[in-house]
Amino acid sequence: MYLGHFALREAPFSITPDTDFYFAHDGAQAALNTLLVALRSGEGFLKVVGELGCGKTVLCRQLLKTLHSECVTAYIPNPDMGPDDLLCALAIELGLEVELPPHRHTVMTLISNCLLTHATAGRRVVVCIDEAQAIPVRSLESLRLLSNLETEKRKLIQLVLLGQPDLDTKLARPEIRQLLQRITFSEYLGPMARASVGEYVRHRLARAAANEHTDLEVFTPEAIDRLAVATAGVPRLINVIAHKCLLLAYGQGVHRVSAAHVKLAVGDTPGLRPFPTGGGLWWNPWTWWKQQSGATRTAGEVLE
Repeated sequence: MYLGHFALREAPFSITPDTDFYFAHDGAQAALNTLLVALRSGEGFLKVVGELGCGKTVLCRQLLKTLHSECVTAYIPNPDMGPDDLLCALAIELGLEVELPPHRHTVMTLISNCLLTHATAGRRVVVCIDEAQAIPVRSLESLRLLSNLETEKRKLIQLVLLGQPDLDTKLARPEIRQLLQRITFSEYLGPMARASVGEYVRHRLARAAANEHTDLEVFTPEAIDRLAVATAGVPRLINVIAHKCLLLAYGQGVHRVSAAHVKLAVGDTPGLRPFPTGGGLWWNPWTWWKQQSGATRTAGEVLE
């Protein structure tokens, strides 16, 4: 709707994970660097825990994109399935043909032979499992058994679990402590720093620009400040509010997003109410922001 108005070729603030828009803020880049170093060093089990909306999926896809030319990769986005189905999903991701109905021993044998073939050819196999907090406990045991596959020199498969904080709670259960002990590297992915929000907004506008004449300073400094405060640096929330702001500016026929636009967009987004109820945020962004910045202003004062 507003693409021509702002000289954009595509929507810059879509909430769909897209590596073309990957923004290497400090937290995301630190997590990516740790994963790359650990995987290239041959570590078998890695974990990334990220807060809701902080970019775990796009981080995962960026990792797979980076590794694509140097190893065999597989991606399981929805692991909420039983042990047999999870193994079948992995086999299919590795390009194997699974006969129906599947039998666990047969599928495990197929996967083992496949991994040995890749290892003999000098290829590493990396499997990323997104939304890992949804994996049933009994299915986690299947992953532990997969991690047993190794030669005298190296692991045959490297597993990366990416999930919300509930993943840590699940992994702490006594019955799967053996799996927790195998995780050699863990990273945390939280909101971006307040000072990075303006750079993030300009980065996404630049990636979506139609040409070199596209204005990347659409958001005023005051608008950026309020956007950072209202969203507490959570990328998904920044995208939601920024998109609404562009719609508001377009509707008014102006080419600048002001602090007033941000205020209206925040008011139209139930998840950003300072005191959420029902399906609101699981933490208070105003409290988080004051803790990060040492601010003493109230939410009402910030938006006035």
